[in-house]
Amino acid sequence: MSRNLLKSHERAARGESLPWAEVRDSLKLNPDGLIPAIAQQHDTGEVLMMAWMNLESLDETLRSGRVCYFSRSRGKLWRKGESSGQVQRLKELRLDCDGDTLLLLVDQTGPACHTGRRNCFYNALRGDRVEVIAEPLIDPEQLYS
Repeated sequence: MSRNLLKSHERAARGESLPWAEVRDSLKLNPDGLIPAIAQQHDTGEVLMMAWMNLESLDETLRSGRVCYFSRSRGKLWRKGESSGQVQRLKELRLDCDGDTLLLLVDQTGPACHTGRRNCFYNALRGDRVEVIAEPLIDPEQLYS
């Protein structure tokens, strides 16, 4: 694992920059070669979902502008919306201060969640119970038919 190049940026002034290739090589991936990626709607700030990326999916996302994740359950690249049509277009990529989490500012088409809800965070802790706080925008059966 490479040193965290972003550490040198902690006291940087606005506008200072580092070469992307070097930052990319210093990202902190987990033992499976993955990094968490949080998708946020670029114009509203709504947090849509969390998924995993590897360097291949990150490179594809940056090259194409269409968000691509790594599916741990399928063990392969997952191009968001490839089966549902609910595509995410990358507007901006941000990195946290430790270089171990990505924030994807996206333009989401339709629901982001496989349940048909706008986002994946529809379960809220209310006292000692977890309550569903959002209805599906579309029936998942229709979403994936």
